[in-house]
Amino acid sequence: MERRPRIEDYAPIGDMQTAALVCRDGSVDWLCLPRFDSPAVFASLLGTEEHGSWRIGPACSTDRRAPYADRRGYRGDSLVLDSEWDTPTGTVRVTDFMRPRDGHSPQLIRIVEGITGKVEMDSALCPRFGYGRHRPWIYEHQGRTVAIDGPDALWLDATVGTAEKEGVLVSRFTVTAGDKVAFALSWHSSHHLTTPEIPDVDIALDTTAEFWAEWVSRCSYDGPYRDAVIRALITLKAMTYAPTGAIVAALTTSLPETIGGVRNWDYRYTWLRDASITLSALLRTGYRQEAEAWRQWLQRAVAGDPDNLQIMYSILGERELPERELTWLPGYEGSAPVRVGNDAAGQLQLDVPGEVIDALYQAQVHGIARCERTATLHLGLVDYLKRRWREPDDGIWEVRGGRRHFVHSKIMAWVAVDRTVRLVEAGVLDADLAELVELRDTIHAEVCEKGYDPVRNTFTQSYGSNELDAALLLIPRTGFLPPDDPRVIGTVAAVRRELATIDGLVHRYPTDGDRAGVDGLAGDEGAFLLCSYWLVDALALTGELDEARALFERLLTLRNDVGLLAEEYDAAAGRQLGNAPQAFSMIGLIESAVLLYELEQAAAPVIAA
Repeated sequence: MERRPRIEDYAPIGDMQTAALVCRDGSVDWLCLPRFDSPAVFASLLGTEEHGSWRIGPACSTDRRAPYADRRGYRGDSLVLDSEWDTPTGTVRVTDFMRPRDGHSPQLIRIVEGITGKVEMDSALCPRFGYGRHRPWIYEHQGRTVAIDGPDALWLDATVGTAEKEGVLVSRFTVTAGDKVAFALSWHSSHHLTTPEIPDVDIALDTTAEFWAEWVSRCSYDGPYRDAVIRALITLKAMTYAPTGAIVAALTTSLPETIGGVRNWDYRYTWLRDASITLSALLRTGYRQEAEAWRQWLQRAVAGDPDNLQIMYSILGERELPERELTWLPGYEGSAPVRVGNDAAGQLQLDVPGEVIDALYQAQVHGIARCERTATLHLGLVDYLKRRWREPDDGIWEVRGGRRHFVHSKIMAWVAVDRTVRLVEAGVLDADLAELVELRDTIHAEVCEKGYDPVRNTFTQSYGSNELDAALLLIPRTGFLPPDDPRVIGTVAAVRRELATIDGLVHRYPTDGDRAGVDGLAGDEGAFLLCSYWLVDALALTGELDEARALFERLLTLRNDVGLLAEEYDAAAGRQLGNAPQAFSMIGLIESAVLLYELEQAAAPVIAA
């Protein structure tokens, strides 16, 4: 029986415009070109090898997937991936990377090096355009191999010969110690008058390594768990679309929240919430340039129309993201449907202006200069909330079970007004301070009256409901109530009691098996990793620093072998679930590490000289 890789068996490489997922057996099973949200040319992640893949590894005499690498890891603090196999005849390394484009065509470069002995190797490149649906026309052109489908073309350059067999480009070659074989796959518009350059792979590798070394050198965080934080930051940078500054929520679509389930969504877009929280993490670790680029993207995407604010946009700022199903793909481990596009783009989520305004506030705090366009946008978002904050909405989790008065949404509306008050008081914004203070107090009073259950001593998911929601863990971090408030302590205790597993992993909200729950969907899901990091923060802020640190370190053990996290975790099966890598999860790691360090520094005794 063919072994199916787990989600954690994949490691991304990328060029800040798209990314490839490389499996531990040396197969690239996901790659969209030329953008994160373009149709995939390798889609076997959601199907079979016939839906597009490219494996390079030791020759395998069976039809089964080849053996996993004995070792793999990123080269230093970079996005250059090394995978090594020990075989009976020798050791071989495959190095995979995508250099930052800087005017070049997008290129996936794979270098095979003999380390010891002699190893027979296979390369099997199966390009399938349109998410695995279209088999290209393959031909030779001046010693280069070209695969064309409509507007798209792939150019393969290799230092060994290749042959086409039923739409697959295959090579079998042997490397001995010191040998090097290189492959470069370039995307180009099929109608373009020029051809993509043939890269010097050694120069490209050096350029890529130098880019990441310089970028990492700007990190200001030097506390505990720095290696984990750096890897998370590199991953977030890899998920940033360089031409516009937009940040995707994940690199994939339709990886399931439960194996065989229907909770399979396309995350290759920019959620204002996710991007705003990402910016907070980047600012707290020294990355101001990314914050400025994102602010400019935000201005373009929202334009002059905050009343028509969407929760998400494409990486170019496009508004239309129609959802459809790719019926020819069976889905990851049979988890259908496979979806592209996302109908949640049309939802009303009243927490989003709060996250955006909080990010703009953090930018100001960290020295990003005020500009008039941002000030206009900021005040426009506040005006939008003045008119709409009392409405029910679809909430942070994008439920499809009907709108409610979600408590988290109301709290984030309070955050939007609170941060605006602070900036007006500081002279950064010009607005009616008395009116804003009154609005802030009104929202606060209503939430405390309608969103709090005094019998159970906990805030609830929505007004009048009995359900809990992990987003309530953010109350002390937002400043809505102080951490030592009994209502905060009671809420944290209730979430731990009703939504956390025995290992401390936290679910977003209750699900009810085959019956549709608050989100309008049947089925369950794994523990949501960001929510588990929120519990770390809540424990730390409410004085349980040792428990917080213990949970944080437990969460670190859930990362895969190269330090990455998907969206969720199935504690019973011991595996990651959902789209990967997930920006939310990596953000949670960074924010919790920074918070723990800050609190530990504040608690450390001052030693007199």
